[in-house]
Amino acid sequence: MTTAVLGYLKVQRKIQTKISSAALPTINWKAVCFIGFFLALPLLVFYVFQINDLTRGSYLVNSYEKQIIKISEENKTLQVSFAESSFLGQALEKVKALNFQKINSASVKYMQIPDDSVAVISAGTIR
Repeated sequence: MTTAVLGYLKVQRKIQTKISSAALPTINWKAVCFIGFFLALPLLVFYVFQINDLTRGSYLVNSYEKQIIKISEENKTLQVSFAESSFLGQALEKVKALNFQKINSASVKYMQIPDDSVAVISAGTIR
């Protein structure tokens, strides 16, 4: 078991000498932070412009929906006025041309017909 451990130590020392002989670059953290800040700054500006554009678009959609509602209500009133002017307008003109008059319910009189006065038709004559 001791030879196995000593062999392992020998291999480990060889690996450490190879690693220590390889020069690893040092990282300049100030430069990394400086570059990161200047990369994040345009992204922040882009974010602000995108939110502004999104808000403007939402406002335009809302105003367009209000205009659509207003125009659809005007369309309904125009359809009604067109229907009145086409059919009802012509009917009113014909009524005026025939000299019809508006009556009230007090001037209407009904005829009373007795029950025993029924016309009987027999052999082509009326009795």
